[in-house]
Amino acid sequence: MERSDPSNSSAARDQEIQIRQILVILHKWGIHTLGQFAVLDREQLGARLGPEAIRMWERVNGQSDRMLKLIRPPESFEESFEFENEIETAEPLLFMLRRFLEQFAIQLSGIYLVTKELTLRITFTNKQIYERIFKIPQPTNNVDLLFRMLHTHLENFKSEYPIVAVALNAQPIKPAREQFGLFETTLRNPHQLSETLARLTGLLGADHVGTPVLEETHRSDAFRMEPFLWNWTSTGGNGGRSSATPGARPKPRKLSGSPLHALGLALRRFRPAPSASVLLDEDGPAHIRGADVGGKIIDLRGPYLISGNWWDQKSWAHAEWDLQLDAGELVRCHESEATWGIDGIYD
Repeated sequence: MERSDPSNSSAARDQEIQIRQILVILHKWGIHTLGQFAVLDREQLGARLGPEAIRMWERVNGQSDRMLKLIRPPESFEESFEFENEIETAEPLLFMLRRFLEQFAIQLSGIYLVTKELTLRITFTNKQIYERIFKIPQPTNNVDLLFRMLHTHLENFKSEYPIVAVALNAQPIKPAREQFGLFETTLRNPHQLSETLARLTGLLGADHVGTPVLEETHRSDAFRMEPFLWNWTSTGGNGGRSSATPGARPKPRKLSGSPLHALGLALRRFRPAPSASVLLDEDGPAHIRGADVGGKIIDLRGPYLISGNWWDQKSWAHAEWDLQLDAGELVRCHESEATWGIDGIYD
């Protein structure tokens, strides 16, 4: 959206006020039609009413030239179709989508543009609309490549209601031209990678395909999946844990002769953390039993209380312990809502 210039708008208002004043004077003179105004003397009119009246007289007599300002309308490429009968199979849908893509290819090629993004909208009998955006890894007008991308997605598409309408929108962009160095190259076939990702998304779901990014929280293994960035020279996402100090902890308790002071040990974390049964005594955990780890606890350190997201519905709170078992293992476990889990074992 273009911003208006305040100076231009102010000048337009002043000009409008001046024109209204001139019209009031002309009406007092008995001038009520364009014909009556056109026969007035130009020089005398300018001497009495100023240069704005001269410009009005020239426009009325066809003696003024006004340059046309060319404005390019916004480019929108969208096709839609309403089916006469409800459809429950993908064949009619794919037939219409291919027709849409062929029309886009002709239109965009005529103005030297390519497709960078497709938006698919499907309307069902219950008036709900399914929408999916397809990012084109390398903008193109190749109908076969674009159609294969849509076809791959619709292979695993399921709905409870029949389809009554379909629409497809194409976002254009100028073709990218990039000069590579002698030893530089682009991805061999970015469309093949996109098709593979589309198949994985159809099999596993959109929440399980992408780049894992650590969330800003102290919760162990907290991450989210973000879509891949279509940047073939440098990809990836950055994420990190917050460096804020956790909430207040009770003073840790450590028995004499405990080896848990060796903080240089690496924790081999179990993902997901297996559940465990813990026998408690007055001092804390006394015996632990899990799927692969178990035994009597001869030394411990903890509890370490950590929590987060207390301000929303994703609140969590853990009490973590470092335990030494009678067999020599050093393990990390946690307790949350009366449920115990083994986070990992120290190497």
